[in-house]
Amino acid sequence: MKINHSLKAFNSFGIDASCKDFVKFYEESELRSWLVANKHLLHDIFIIGGGSNLLLIGDIPKVFLQADFQSVDYYEDGDDVLVKAGAGVNWHQLVMETLEQGYYGLENLSLIPGNVGAAPIQNIGAYGVELKDIFVELEAIELATGDKITFGLQECDFAYRYSIFKGPFKGQYMITSVTLKLSKQPNLMLDYGPIRKELSHLSDEEITAKDVSNAIIKIRSSKLPDPNELGNAGSFFKNPIVSAEDYQALKETFPELVAFEIGDGRYKVAAGWMIDQAGLKGYRLGDAGVHKKQALVLVNYGDATGDDILNLARYVAKTVFEKFGVMIEPEVWIIGDSKW
Repeated sequence: MKINHSLKAFNSFGIDASCKDFVKFYEESELRSWLVANKHLLHDIFIIGGGSNLLLIGDIPKVFLQADFQSVDYYEDGDDVLVKAGAGVNWHQLVMETLEQGYYGLENLSLIPGNVGAAPIQNIGAYGVELKDIFVELEAIELATGDKITFGLQECDFAYRYSIFKGPFKGQYMITSVTLKLSKQPNLMLDYGPIRKELSHLSDEEITAKDVSNAIIKIRSSKLPDPNELGNAGSFFKNPIVSAEDYQALKETFPELVAFEIGDGRYKVAAGWMIDQAGLKGYRLGDAGVHKKQALVLVNYGDATGDDILNLARYVAKTVFEKFGVMIEPEVWIIGDSKW
């Protein structure tokens, strides 16, 4: 255990904050033993994954726990493949490993930062695929009891960037492993975003999962800054979902509106496009800024505090609402005294 542990290396924004204590576990038995010995700290615990989806506001008077479980196991059943990965496994490394094995299913989720254990919490997604599409179950330790609980697809209550672990069960469990269902047969998602344009030199029959992954890595790398070089948490805002009526009204006023129909008469509007159209791409408030290539990404140019990033985010949301009448909300977790 480290007292007054710096969190600067544990959040991709590079915010210089610290926590009360920091404990890393390599085995489930270590976690259970610690929970038994530290029941008095139950309400002072925060579970951290790879720190890629957090905005820290000031020093956090909590005990941060991290599961560094690194096992990856494969179970083949005909054309189906179950992969069970420990919570501490790097997500992109898992994607690359499954592609090397020749399995389909994770290619569209390439280059998403963070660890496996955090993936179900916000139902990560990109380029037309979400975690729920290939999710089987997860295992988690209930902090209050130390019991291991298995959650299936329905029990996780997945929605757009949401799960039960961001709602009623927030802060009550530490995810220890995630099991996903992949395939030996292709079922490629090619019609979302610029994927087809990037692969236009290939016919559908020629395209492999690795081709899709490489295309997405190229697309994401051209737009998203490397957090090792420029602090950021990827997409800061969720794409807002509006009714068909509101979509039509927006489309009449803004004919170039970028949106995607998601069913049930609803549309997902591109928040990055709205931020760009509001003239905020490249905008800066001190060391906090809107990225010059991707307006959905807020960045730390050096010494921005969590409050600096949050104030910028509030300004961006306010400006977008004034122009479009649509409220955008953070995708990242805001941790600390200040609230959205």
